[in-house]
This record gives sequence, structure tokens and C-alpha cells, in this order.
Amino acid sequence: MNRKDFLQQSALLGAGFVASGFSFAKPSNDFPVVRVPESKRHFRSEAIENAIKAFQRKVKNKELAWLFNNCFPNTLDTTVFYNEVNGKPDTYVITGDIDAMWLRDSSAQVFPYLQFAKQDTKLHKLIAGVINKQVHFILKDPYANAFFNDDNRVSEWKDSDITDMKPGVHERKWEIDSLCYPIRLAWHFWKQTGDTTPFDLQWKEAIALTLRTFKEQQRKDSLGPYSFQRKTSWATDGVPMGGYGYPVKPNGLICSMFRPSDDATIFAYLIPSNFFAVVSLRQAAEMVSAIHKDARLAADLKALADEVSAALQQFAITTHPKFGKVYAYEVNGFGSYVLMDDANVPSLLSLPYLGAVSAADPIYQNTRKYVWSDSNPFFFKGRAGEGIGGPHIGLDMIWPMSITMKALTSKNDLEIKQCIQVLQKTHGGTGFMHESFHKDNPEKFTRKWFAWANTLFGELLWKTFSEKPHLLV
Repeated sequence: MNRKDFLQQSALLGAGFVASGFSFAKPSNDFPVVRVPESKRHFRSEAIENAIKAFQRKVKNKELAWLFNNCFPNTLDTTVFYNEVNGKPDTYVITGDIDAMWLRDSSAQVFPYLQFAKQDTKLHKLIAGVINKQVHFILKDPYANAFFNDDNRVSEWKDSDITDMKPGVHERKWEIDSLCYPIRLAWHFWKQTGDTTPFDLQWKEAIALTLRTFKEQQRKDSLGPYSFQRKTSWATDGVPMGGYGYPVKPNGLICSMFRPSDDATIFAYLIPSNFFAVVSLRQAAEMVSAIHKDARLAADLKALADEVSAALQQFAITTHPKFGKVYAYEVNGFGSYVLMDDANVPSLLSLPYLGAVSAADPIYQNTRKYVWSDSNPFFFKGRAGEGIGGPHIGLDMIWPMSITMKALTSKNDLEIKQCIQVLQKTHGGTGFMHESFHKDNPEKFTRKWFAWANTLFGELLWKTFSEKPHLLV
């Protein structure tokens, strides 16, 4: 199945709507039951159910209470498959309408539940199972972005992709963030629970492999072992120059052939992902040192983090004629750069959310103003709302994820409230968030079942409920 056909199919999957490439729904002033019936839910967490009850009891905005009930538990309700393998928790997490586990999406989908793990032993084990599963996948192939639960299953991309495709791998698009997200999940799990059980010798081996992969993709002495080409007419799926991408000048940054959108980069030094790598390398170093007492590996992780950080300060910043000093989205080390932002995280907008820069950083603030303006080629504004999209879906399609991320990185009450209001009115009558919606018509959207967008929105609502409940009035 080609990508266009897949997008059309996934938009319709389980929707009950008839459309061509998009789903349509009639908004309703009533709030029908759209959450999966309890008997069909994949996982139940008492802590999450109690959070939903508290939110619904205290938030007087009935539509927001309804949305929270639908969105926040969506990952648990529909996408997780918990098991135990050799006595260890093992959790497979699909994205929603795609039966595959992305290292990025699975981490982001369960991340908001970490704050409840101490209250719920079952939830604690479920998240530990995600960490264990990710270790298994990384050791299988650190260059792959998505995997199957069946280690012997052959991907439908095998016939079209020219790369070292292994059984059990769904897709082999090299993205820096695919190796960062599991570290982020692991580090926060450790900090939240104090549990070191998942961080055994296999986990340390995966960290060492992550370090090796990052260093290979600095491409100081060679292009490295990874290349990727796809037989397709979809431009953002192909990597030029024999599958190695356009040339870069080695400068300490790490190459990423694909963005977190799964679209090919133009220039391989993807700046948001390099910022994310610095954070992840330092978190991994702290864990390796504290848990495994491996000073040498910790020092190597720190050294690479310092090198990438220094390169970012030298090569990631450019001057925009209107906004001043800003972070570029991509650079090549030869002086060329791409100015834009994409909705998918890591993005330039999301850097404070990931702990990569301070929200008060003047260059970030300039960048934030730039990406949320019509100077960003993928910023769209229409009758339904405004936000950032990306090449993955195309023009005029706003990703709710970008609006959620704007709120999560804001200190401005009015801005946060406005973001929530836009998200509340652009669910297309379905009660869930989507991959994208048309700037003039929220009933025209892609992916009815996209768990990351749902859980992230739930994270925003719970954070606002906990810290600024007056904004939910």
C-alpha cells in the first residue's frame, strides 16, 4: 500500500464516516459516549480513572470534561498490549490506526502517565514494559524507527525500501529522536519511581549502541553504515544522493535522514533533534553513572553531549531580518540553512518542553515568534484556528499537536487559554484530537485514531487543571 492510500485508509479506520482521504463528522452540542466500552479497553488504571473523575467533578466546562475523558486514557484504552516475557514486563504500543510501535510515539504516548505510576502498581509495570520493549527493538536495529510485535513479521515496505531491512522492523527511517525518546522515558521513570529494575545490562547495551549510532552519524570519517531509498512518488519519503542525503560538512552535529514527522530532511543536521540528543545523552550519562557505576561510558556520553552542544551554539543560530537571532530548523555545515518549523516533536517550538533550552532564552523567544507567524512556511491561519503543520500532510492542515505544544511551553495565561479553546472547538465533533485539521473546517481532518495527539492533549488539560484550573472555566 502506498502512503497516499494508507492515509486515506487510516483516516477512515473505525470512524464510521465516509470520506476520501479525510474524515467528516457532524458536531453535536450533546456529548455522546465515544470512549471505548470498558469491556473492550486494553488496560485499566485506577489512578487514571480517579484523575478523570476529579477533572469531571471540578471542571464546569462540560465539553472539556468530556474531551479529557476521551483523550487522556486513549493510549491505555486502545493501543497497549501488556505481557510478561521471561518474567519481565513487556508492553507493545501501537500508534492507533497503524499496527506498529514507533520508539518515539510509544514513549510520548505513555509519558503523561508517569506522574501516576507511584499510585498504581499495574501502571508502573506497564511503563516498565514499554522501556523493556524499546530496549529489545533498539538492540535489533538502532536505525529503525518502528517495529512489529512479531519479530518474524516482514514489513510491507520491504519491496519498496532499499536499506538493510530486518524481520520485525516495520520501517527503517533513521531519526535521531527515535533513540532520544526512550532515554527520556527511562530517565523520567527513574526519577518518578526510583525503580532501577528495567535498567539492566541489556538496557546499558542499548545505551552504548545509541552512543555508537550517534557518533557514526556525525560522519566525521565516512558516511556510516546507514542509507535509505524508497521507490515512491512521494517526495518526502525519498533520500537523495544514493540514500545518504545531501552533503554535510562535519562539525560535531549528528545527521538525521528523517524528521520526527517521518519526512526526509533537506539538510541532515536537524537542529531540534540535535538539541534533544544533548539532553538525552546527559540523562543517559547520569543513569549509567548512578545505576551501573560505569564512569567510562558516562564520560563518553557527556563528551558527545558537550560536543554537540558546542556545535549547536556555533552552527544552529542565524539572523532573520524581522525576528533577529533565531534557531534554524536544519543546516548543512556549509552555511546553508532551512528556516521553518514542523508540528512534530521535537520541533523548535517544543525545545523547552523537552528540557533542551529555557523558555526565557532570548533566541528561543525570537524563534517562537517566528515559527508562530506567516514567516514560517508551515504556519497556517484560517476560520477554524491557527497553528503549525508540515509537509507530511500538506498545505492548510494544522496539527493539534502544535497548538498543544504552544500551550505547554507558554507562561502566558491568556495564550494557554486560547490554545485550549481552539483545541476544544476543532475536534470535528468526534471527541478526540487528530493528526491534522483544515484551517477553515475542523470537520476535515486526518487520522481519527491517533493516540499521541490524544494523550498529549490530555497531558495539557491535566497540567492546567493541576496548576491553573481557572483557565478551564
